[in-house]
Amino acid sequence: MGGRRAGRIGAAGVLAAAVAAAPAAAEADTGGAGAPPTSVDGGAWPSGHVQGVALDEERGHMYFSFTDTLVKTDLDGEVVGTVTGITGHLGDLAFDERDGRVYGSLEYKSAEAFYIAVFDGERITRTGMDAEEDGVLGTVHLEEVVQDYTADMDGDGVFDGDTADTADHRYGCSGIDGVTFGPAFGRDGGKPLLTVAYGVYSNTGREDNDHQVLLQYDTSSWKRYERPLDQDDPHTSGPDRPRGKYFAYTGNTTYGVQNLEYDGHTGDWFMAAYRGEKPHFPNYSLFVVDGSKRPVEGELRGQPAKERGPLLSLREDGLHDGGSGVRGWETGGQYGLESLDDGRFYVVERGRRTEDGVVLETGTARLHEWTAATPDPFAPLG
Repeated sequence: MGGRRAGRIGAAGVLAAAVAAAPAAAEADTGGAGAPPTSVDGGAWPSGHVQGVALDEERGHMYFSFTDTLVKTDLDGEVVGTVTGITGHLGDLAFDERDGRVYGSLEYKSAEAFYIAVFDGERITRTGMDAEEDGVLGTVHLEEVVQDYTADMDGDGVFDGDTADTADHRYGCSGIDGVTFGPAFGRDGGKPLLTVAYGVYSNTGREDNDHQVLLQYDTSSWKRYERPLDQDDPHTSGPDRPRGKYFAYTGNTTYGVQNLEYDGHTGDWFMAAYRGEKPHFPNYSLFVVDGSKRPVEGELRGQPAKERGPLLSLREDGLHDGGSGVRGWETGGQYGLESLDDGRFYVVERGRRTEDGVVLETGTARLHEWTAATPDPFAPLG
């Protein structure tokens, strides 16, 4: 989320088909013949900041989300194509090896519409492709998210809208952001499921917003739901409910899980977040769900009415806060996190520069090794 609100659907003048400034390709450090490069440059764009990445290692492509622009590069950092004209908030990305497509979270808060955007990467072949007109993007509506986002929690008959300063929004839901593919929680194999993490408003005056909420979906039959993006007339075609809904107790964060990544090497789930502000929590920036432990039915702490649900367990290493029992690390990953499933991760660095009076956002994916050391478990490679 990055704190940026999605624009109103159909707002005049926002569907620009061309990028105003082209990025300068950077030289990639390949780290040796045939090896994944130690860095991949996503370019510089007059857009929102970088939100996430997805790697198609077989075809040699990296995808970067810049809030309202999708950028496709090769692994030398040369831009292959872009998708523009998105007036909502495009967040974290995930690549599905089964169908070769890129899945991303897409929000239109003013329209109370939350989608998984599905990009056909093979058809992204030039810069300035339009999200609505060029046939590269399908969308699937997530009704479960809408129900929690619009929940009238104080019972006054009025939904307070896109604001953190309210008792509305069940679990503090501000929409969605982190996405990844992995097995059902607690299993080390089986059909890959799309896991979607809620955004959660930062609000220190509530006690019902201290869990990260994760939904799991089986996307194998989603083509029946997919519809082209129409930002003037948002559709509601999608599954009525997720396959599963799970909760991880971390303490409140600022806009929830920014980047969610399943790591096939450890079998764990990595949740990178902006630090929270509640003084009685450690407010770590990375939490890791222990993939070896199955969800356990338990009480959801802090809810206005007693509620139970499937609880996920955090890894038992890392930093530990004795008061809350929360474990985690202090590290990056909020702008992009991509596992190579062999102990290495791409961690994205955000940057900004000005050219000819235009502010450009940059993103560079840099290769790291997971060490589990504290406070920062990622060691740069190369």
